[in-house]
Amino acid sequence: MAKKSTFWINNIPSTLASLLFIVQIIFGTYLLSYISQIEILAYLGVALYVFSGFIFGMLPVFEFRKKGGVEKGKSYIHTNKVVDSGIYSIVRHPQYITFILFGIAGMLLFQHWVIILLGIAIIPLVYIDLKTADKEAIKKFGEDYKNYMKKVPRSNFLIGIFRLIKNKK
Repeated sequence: MAKKSTFWINNIPSTLASLLFIVQIIFGTYLLSYISQIEILAYLGVALYVFSGFIFGMLPVFEFRKKGGVEKGKSYIHTNKVVDSGIYSIVRHPQYITFILFGIAGMLLFQHWVIILLGIAIIPLVYIDLKTADKEAIKKFGEDYKNYMKKVPRSNFLIGIFRLIKNKK
């Protein structure tokens, strides 16, 4: 029974972050015609949505399917081995990074104080969820994942890119 209550507690940050993200989009879309924008920031916001959606949102799906030992007919999240190639050689949790970048993209695109507050709240909630994801992966993969954690940063993809370039030289 304790496991169920922990499950709900562990999902509070991701649930809140998801709700705040939805509110950010709905509220921002509603306000868009009423707020004056710095156009270049709005374009950067749109570019960040597209970039993060494709790079950090979609690439993990293909990498897990290709290298994660996912059984045929199962979702890509049902990996049975640690994937440390492709996007996963840069950052351990790319799809969580997408959520953080989407929060920032919303702030850039909509440029309203309410949207900015929502985006600021999304970031730590997702980061809390990142830490939980690491704990769950350690339970599932053990030492393999702990070794992976030493090589690849949890969320800082810039450090991950730097390490990747440095290691290839």
